[in-house]
Amino acid sequence: MNKYTKIIKGFVILSAILTFSVLLILIGYILIKGIPHMDTSLFALEFSTENLSLFPAIITTLMMIFLSLLIACPLGVFTGFYLVEYAKSGNKVVEIIRLTTETLSGIPSIVYGLFGLLFFVTALGWSFSLIAGAFTLSIMILPLIIRSTEEVLIAVPNSLREASFGLGAGKLRTIFRIVLPSAMPGILTGIILAIGRIVGETAALIYTAGTVPQIPDNLFSSGRTLAIHMYVLSSEGLYTNKAYATAVILLLVVIGINGLSSYVAKRFSKENVNG
Repeated sequence: MNKYTKIIKGFVILSAILTFSVLLILIGYILIKGIPHMDTSLFALEFSTENLSLFPAIITTLMMIFLSLLIACPLGVFTGFYLVEYAKSGNKVVEIIRLTTETLSGIPSIVYGLFGLLFFVTALGWSFSLIAGAFTLSIMILPLIIRSTEEVLIAVPNSLREASFGLGAGKLRTIFRIVLPSAMPGILTGIILAIGRIVGETAALIYTAGTVPQIPDNLFSSGRTLAIHMYVLSSEGLYTNKAYATAVILLLVVIGINGLSSYVAKRFSKENVNG
């Protein structure tokens, strides 16, 4: 091993240590500042200025995740399959789709929020609502799901497709029985990243879903997610300690959702190997 290789290896190890240290510092800071201010009143069924309950925000967050993924996942996954499995090389449509997804992925979230405000809230007349926020977030995470699905499908060996065709299976059967199970863990990884963006989003939802601290009665009712709840408490300056407690719950929710998604991805991997 020459000296240049040792230097590069040292930088890699140092970078890993720094990254892990920053993560530990952030988590430790949130836990130290938030845990002492947690109490049972934070989990009351209804929000009030006395209890500052975050329970409605937890339910709203889960509803927002479900609706956003329900809209974005089918569109994103099917678009990825089209780009890899059906579109011909050099197709102009493919180039336009890829250019569009790359452009959308670089747009700031505040711009998505303003678009959602002008189109979903104002033009369509949905007002500040759960459905307006979900559609706005689905547009935000769509490029991520498309790109991750496309990259995973490209990584699936062509020998699997050729073997399936050789046994007489059609295109659609090959995709759903051979390609999709092989690519599912990678697709779920992209969905996990999308969930992280949904949970942590504030700017886009303030302009579309609103900040009402209650569980939405229906899709056209306003509500606030955990991230917005934490932002509102901290911005008011009167409930900073409760904002830290909310951050702890938000951290636990993200870890729980990511852990569950990772477990499902591993199960798909094992079933694919055993199958």
